[in-house]
Amino acid sequence: MDQTLQQALDQLDQASAAVRLAVRNLANAPGGADAAGDAAHALSGGAIDPFVFRFAIFVLAIFVGYYVVWSVTPALHTPLMAVTNAISSVIVVGALLAVGIAASGIAAGFGFVALMLVSVNIFGGFLVTQRMLAMYKKKDK
Repeated sequence: MDQTLQQALDQLDQASAAVRLAVRNLANAPGGADAAGDAAHALSGGAIDPFVFRFAIFVLAIFVGYYVVWSVTPALHTPLMAVTNAISSVIVVGALLAVGIAASGIAAGFGFVALMLVSVNIFGGFLVTQRMLAMYKKKDK
């Protein structure tokens, strides 16, 4: 059991390193997705709108995320939940900034809605994580 768990953890580390490398390469590219969208627009002679290209990247990211999360070994679901809670807490900072420095009421409204949704996600995630950890505790008889 310990060897299987260690192998799963090693696979998760390798996958996360590959994702971090891909994100770092995209972020360090001049313009990132904007440059890729503009290049596709130019190469196709204007037939591909940059928005469509960016939307395609977004849809592909959804599928990749879905398959990465659902291929995780059940023993790693609790650590995965803890990581997603940490990511959501970073999103809270962005939502607070959107509410605080918004130039218009619409932007402040969207920032507030984002803040509420992320708060529900964080607290719900912690409740689910706590419940999952309680399943591993030995029961007193």
